Amino acid sequence: MSRARRAQRIASSAAYGGGAAAAAATALGAIGYGLIRAEALVARRLVGEAHDAAPTDSGLYGAGPGTPLELVMLGDSSAAGLGCDQPSQTIGATVATALAALTSRPVRVTNASVVGADSSDLGRQLATALEHLVRPDMVIILIGANDVTHRIDRATSVRYLAETVRRIRSLGTDVVVGTCPDLGTVRPVGPPLRQLIRRWSRDLAAAQTVAVVEAGGRTVSFGDILGPEFAASPAEMFSADRFHPSPAGYARAAAVLLPSVCAALGVWGVDTDERPPQRRRGEGVGPVSVAAGRAVRDAGTEVSATEFGGEQRGPRGRWAIVRRRRTTPGSGQATDLQPQVAHLQSETGSHPRTAPPDNGPELF
Repeated sequence: MSRARRAQRIASSAAYGGGAAAAAATALGAIGYGLIRAEALVARRLVGEAHDAAPTDSGLYGAGPGTPLELVMLGDSSAAGLGCDQPSQTIGATVATALAALTSRPVRVTNASVVGADSSDLGRQLATALEHLVRPDMVIILIGANDVTHRIDRATSVRYLAETVRRIRSLGTDVVVGTCPDLGTVRPVGPPLRQLIRRWSRDLAAAQTVAVVEAGGRTVSFGDILGPEFAASPAEMFSADRFHPSPAGYARAAAVLLPSVCAALGVWGVDTDERPPQRRRGEGVGPVSVAAGRAVRDAGTEVSATEFGGEQRGPRGRWAIVRRRRTTPGSGQATDLQPQVAHLQSETGSHPRTAPPDNGPELF
């Protein structure tokens, strides 16, 4: 069964409250399961427990006139910034600083994420954030790693995530979800657990994409976005526990999320939702399950809902568009963003790419 079909099955099962398909997909023989469990215990001993709390990054970033943009962070330790030394190094703070430079407005971060959280915690986190806000301008969700390591039924995880996204969208708020990273890149995880956990995390990421797009949000694939850098410079990209990213690793993740956040808010210049997909970037339009499978294979890919031929759905489900966003703003943007962009480029190695004129969306 292809990943696209597995993602669609898991997401469909989540919509109807079941998890049988996901459970069947992860069934193992007794001997195989014993080996995997032993490997997992070894990895957990190597990683250890997180003793340091994540820095508190809730607060105001940037300056300028006008009402602050309200940015809410939900999710697990990656959203909280466990492994960062300073509040300014977290994903939320980095994105907020760049948004403030782009818009010449302050940005207020409300971080309700919790270290160790899984998808079932998202509803409570959102309720906590909304105690202080009537309507955020943007919500970023980073979730999935603990759902995999705790072996939570994937359909159940996806259902909780979809419910939270629908709740956010009912407020009229945009939401960007960073999908489950490829945990097979974590160094203390060895074979055969590495291969299995890679499949679990990628299947969950694909199913998350299907559910989030159906619920009205957009996703950005993390995949193995940190894998090559971690392999080349583990001391720089990992924090002390060898599991969570370092500040440099979080900057890399923030650079991947930032273009989609800016596009959703309409502050990213020429690289917005108005332009057609570009073939040379690997962009196109197709069923959301196929788009989800593509995104998992190509980290940094955004997937969101679209129309084709005036219709929202085709024979194989919801139409979705796959985009590869620029990591620098289009021409004519505020020059005071340049220091932030230069910093993000130094972490990502990303630069603008040119593309030929496009005659319309490519179907896949």
